[in-house]
Amino acid sequence: VEPDFQTNVPGIYIAGELGGMGLIRNAVTQGVQAVESICKMDGIGRGDQLDLVIVGAGPAGIGASLAAKSRKLKFATVEQESLGGTVSHYPRGKIVMTAPVKLPLVGKMNFRETTKEVLMQYWEKIVAASGLDISDNERVESIEPGSAGFNIKTTRNSYNSKAVLLAIGRRGTPRTLGVPGEEKPKVVYRLIDPEQYRGQHVLVVGGGDSALEAAVSIAEEAGTTVTLSYRSEAFSRAKEKNRNKVDNAEKAGRLQVLMSSNVKQITDNEVTINANDKDMTIANDAVIVCAGGILPTPFLKSVGIEVETKYGTA
Repeated sequence: VEPDFQTNVPGIYIAGELGGMGLIRNAVTQGVQAVESICKMDGIGRGDQLDLVIVGAGPAGIGASLAAKSRKLKFATVEQESLGGTVSHYPRGKIVMTAPVKLPLVGKMNFRETTKEVLMQYWEKIVAASGLDISDNERVESIEPGSAGFNIKTTRNSYNSKAVLLAIGRRGTPRTLGVPGEEKPKVVYRLIDPEQYRGQHVLVVGGGDSALEAAVSIAEEAGTTVTLSYRSEAFSRAKEKNRNKVDNAEKAGRLQVLMSSNVKQITDNEVTINANDKDMTIANDAVIVCAGGILPTPFLKSVGIEVETKYGTA
């Protein structure tokens, strides 16, 4: 991605989490700046063709949509799930850290620390107030070169646009465990509400902040038995405050932590875990896998975007 957010495919831009900026303020800012760059393209703002299709309605997509509307572009915004993108799938009551940022048409978003619910209400309010038209539950299936721009096919429509802005997250496709039984309905890839697991045996898999936060919040529910399984020896990727919460919950007997462990099999009422080279089977009603997401590399490559993987290089 170039400094103007354009990829190696002229006319296709990337902003937000996919480009490495997952923080809300930075993602919003990138979405706005990307549209400013797109406005400098030849032919933008002229003719009957769409100027821009924005893919994704998370923070970057919302910022870009407001910027496109303020610049009076002909554009469409599509979102494969719902308004808010990744934020909409945060657990109930999750604290969201951001910083004040100026939004086109809206003014200053003056949050520093808030909850998921308050932020989602804010997004919904500004979408309604600004008259943004966001098409949710509409997933892009292909982007191909056209006679004057790109032909974008989705699950519901076809668009012809001079430019495309990919404001998609990297968590749309969760990373799976690849073990027998993972297809069972009790296995999910994000925590929405800890209360739904009250009185159950729950396994949380992962070592990042989302896994630790999920395990601790579920362990606080009455009658739960919670096990946290992580393949490494330490929670090196997680924030210190979350590591401390896990330590406190473990010491209080509310949480069992299995380091250097891997899930081997999931059945209706149990899970088998290999911990320190020994298999153990524990009772289980639900599994929450918080192992991050898979970058949409095949989709990007199908569009013609070059993806360079670096292993430990600066």
